[in-house]
Amino acid sequence: MSADIMTAQDALAALMIAVSASDANIRTAELIKINSAINNLPIFSTYDAERLPRVTQTVFDLLDQDDGLEALFGLIRDVLPERLFETAYALSCDVAAADGLIRETETRMLEEIRYELNIDRLHAAAIERGARARHLTL
Repeated sequence: MSADIMTAQDALAALMIAVSASDANIRTAELIKINSAINNLPIFSTYDAERLPRVTQTVFDLLDQDDGLEALFGLIRDVLPERLFETAYALSCDVAAADGLIRETETRMLEEIRYELNIDRLHAAAIERGARARHLTL
């Protein structure tokens, strides 16, 4: 999937999938979180969910390549408006926190997203804190 056929919504979905896949174990809670975001958030109100399998395969294919993560971020930056970078980071944090435990590989992926999307450190901390608060259990 190249930038000319990838949409901004695809890019958001791709980032969520990449975070979930970053520890080589896509958990049910993460899939539910991705599905819930796509089905319920206003940013996805016009999204054709039929595109998701193709986006998922693109992410997997890229992650299997040596420079695949760099290529994925290039695609995402090409199609995602800068005003949605923080939204992308927030969605990524929610997926990472979905199962109640953010693993080291997920932490590294979030750091990479923060860097690649140039998310201000203070804004990132607030977004991370919100994700943590939303996913606490008793």
